[in-house]
Amino acid sequence: MGDIVATLELAQPSVSKHLRVLRDVGLVQVRRDGRQKLYRTNAEAIRPLHEWTSTFERHWQQQLIRVKERAEAKMKKVRPNLKRSNHDPNSTEH
Repeated sequence: MGDIVATLELAQPSVSKHLRVLRDVGLVQVRRDGRQKLYRTNAEAIRPLHEWTSTFERHWQQQLIRVKERAEAKMKKVRPNLKRSNHDPNSTEH
């Protein structure tokens, strides 16, 4: 648990509480080695959670692709105006 506390930079009681919840629902397993508690993820228990969240990942990837496409389309419309400058020989401004 010390490694988790150090890596996450969280207080030990907070980490303990979260690990207890994860253990209670079967997402992690714990074993004692002397005074240490060693935690291990339970891949079989996590798989349904991963599959469920992956549906949201696909949805948001599609949303981000649409945002990118709209932004690129808008830039294509705006770009002709951006190319004109005082250095543009076709420009009427001096």
